[in-house]
Amino acid sequence: MPVPFAPALPALLLLPALAAPATVVDADFDPASAFVRPTAISHAPDLVPYGAHVRLTATRAPGASTVALELRGLAPALDLAAHVHTGRCGADPAASGPHYQNVPDPVQPSTDPAYANDRNEVRLALRTDGTGQAAARTAVGFAFRPGGAHSLVLHTGHRIGTHPAGERIACVDVDL
Repeated sequence: MPVPFAPALPALLLLPALAAPATVVDADFDPASAFVRPTAISHAPDLVPYGAHVRLTATRAPGASTVALELRGLAPALDLAAHVHTGRCGADPAASGPHYQNVPDPVQPSTDPAYANDRNEVRLALRTDGTGQAAARTAVGFAFRPGGAHSLVLHTGHRIGTHPAGERIACVDVDL
């Protein structure tokens, strides 16, 4: 008996090869001191409780990248910023290094608007709802350099209790 869609089968097998490469991280936030090294670390469990969840999806195409972030279980009504960083997450929040820049600023930390801008960095702005959920997506006109981007860091958007504006409150290991 013939297979009804047999001629289309070889074309269907090629579809994954034609799709844009994607990186997906689906993880719960844990303390940096967890027995098994966590993929997602909370440095501020009062804002990003252990067990809160992150889903990060990054797609790449020649000369372009898209980063989408979904969070749930965080404290409600948080203003957050998220950036791709050059280092890996660690017990010390500074371990994640500086922001990844397509064209790196020769002076670090980078404050020069010619380098520190949304055309040269991945910048996401989020606000959690009443249940601690938030989502954001951005597209940039560059592809990540191999071995250059290793984490996504959540920063406070403004002072929150004892947390100053810009503090690194959580980190997600991801190789982009």
